[in-house]
Amino acid sequence: MTQIEGARTLVVGATGVLGTLLAERLAQGGARVAVHGRDDARLAERASFGEPIAVDLTDETAPETIVERATAVLGGLDIVVLAAGVVGFDSVAETAEQDLETLFTVNALAPMRIISVAVPALRDSAAAGREPVVIALTGIVAELPTAGLASYSASKSALAAYLTAAGRELRRSGIRLLDAHPGHIETGLAGRPLFGSAPRFPHGLDPAAVADRLIRAIVDGETALPPGAFAER
Repeated sequence: MTQIEGARTLVVGATGVLGTLLAERLAQGGARVAVHGRDDARLAERASFGEPIAVDLTDETAPETIVERATAVLGGLDIVVLAAGVVGFDSVAETAEQDLETLFTVNALAPMRIISVAVPALRDSAAAGREPVVIALTGIVAELPTAGLASYSASKSALAAYLTAAGRELRRSGIRLLDAHPGHIETGLAGRPLFGSAPRFPHGLDPAAVADRLIRAIVDGETALPPGAFAER
């Protein structure tokens, strides 16, 4: 189990719908939170949740800057939430024309590097008996790559593979990695793609319910959340 009260927590992507909900719940649970986003104005609106860190994930040194600033402000790290993400819609024939670099940087490369840079602080947390955890949302496409979402599916699958291997490695140091695979969530992300147009999706999951499930998984020591874990009851 990971205790939220007093936990030094970094929420990456805290200006998104789900990231905001997670930062809010963690702060309400007594965590000390650093909230990351790329927009100063939107971060200012979330100042009540914690210390703002405004950095664009596509910046070359973004992972190092984010982790260093969060660690300095909080005095360490116990929980890292990776909630940032972008989406693009393309057919296979169109893939080469799209901005794949941004898609893979935000969805895969930056989260991988954030985890790597955060390891020393998380090891210190484990050594102090705090049971640190990193939680990421790769989504259902990491299990079921979807036609029309080939590039997006690939970026999320890359992160999922990394989390699986890294989780096996880091558990020896007492660091837990939690990968969540919810289906489509009603966050509005599909309406803001990097490229392409969204297909017609069925009604998605309630973001508040997803956030509640993720918080429960953090506390309960879970290491994987398959799509079925988010079934609405």
